[in-house]
Amino acid sequence: MEDVKTLLREMLLIDSSHIDGANHTVDFCCQWLKEHGLQTLELENNGYKMLLCEIGSGEKTIVFNGHVDVVSGKKDQFIPREKDGLLFGRGAADMKAGVAAMMCALAELKDEPLGVKIQLQIVSDEEVGGYNCTGYLVENGYTGDFVICSEPTQLGIALQAKGVLHLDIDIKGKPAHGSRPWEGENAIIKACRLHKQILKLPFMSESSEFYPYPSVNWAKIKGGDVYNKVPESCTISFDIRYLPGQDADTITSQIQSITDGEITVKVAGPPVETKENDEFVKKLSPIVEQHTKHPVEYFGQHGAADTHFFASKGIPAIEFGPSGANWHGNEEYVVISSLNTYKNMLVDYARKW
Repeated sequence: MEDVKTLLREMLLIDSSHIDGANHTVDFCCQWLKEHGLQTLELENNGYKMLLCEIGSGEKTIVFNGHVDVVSGKKDQFIPREKDGLLFGRGAADMKAGVAAMMCALAELKDEPLGVKIQLQIVSDEEVGGYNCTGYLVENGYTGDFVICSEPTQLGIALQAKGVLHLDIDIKGKPAHGSRPWEGENAIIKACRLHKQILKLPFMSESSEFYPYPSVNWAKIKGGDVYNKVPESCTISFDIRYLPGQDADTITSQIQSITDGEITVKVAGPPVETKENDEFVKKLSPIVEQHTKHPVEYFGQHGAADTHFFASKGIPAIEFGPSGANWHGNEEYVVISSLNTYKNMLVDYARKW
């Protein structure tokens, strides 16, 4: 059976930080699966490619979901290198490692009489929102009873993920000559004051099982056009990550209550909140403990993944993947020893049904 690391190294050589490269990686995965005796279904939506591959039988379906697109990186990040038990490269952790392990797991299991269907989904647009691939698949009925998204989790189980709320606020001021600012109302200064007020709103003081508070990232600002004029308008953009139990509409209403600016919601993705006592989680947890020799770590992710598309339909979903660090950073890596460990966990999990 081919080693996960060997497959991963080939995938890391492909620069999939743009749509052509991401599609090429999907094509590569498709060819690899076919060469290993698996049947695939290739789909395309708005120029983004994705593939499905299913094995097993039974009434229930477990989805293995992973993306092969990556964020931009330096040229040398697309040349994998090993050092001290780590494999470096763009996408090594996030998340070609998880995809490679899932592919190898299906290749190992393909001839076994499984009591559950395993549906592998490989997609190409998670880093730019996921709406063209996983979002499309979910809306067109390619779902299951439980979802494992192989984002890097240090072999722990992420039961929760914060919701995502991206919004723009257009703020109006009053123009005046730059030498007489007291005669105008500076829209940029209004924006700064609004940011401070947002941080004091009720939703910011709430907490949940895995999170002490939501987060607000002031992501962009655009205002003013010349030096000698008080800015008449300013647009600010926020990336708000809110908690399970909170609601995007409520947060937006709270912000609207303290500003006369116009709010435009660009993205609103719900939180993920899968229960520890879910039957699928309860079957996975002892397998994790068996392979790691430690109690399973349950936690919540600060960032969002494609799990939220399934969660929006009431389908329990988790992030569960290999060990690594520095994804989106300059020294992204995966821990090599975790690759086959993770693959073996997936194999044992499929055999348990």
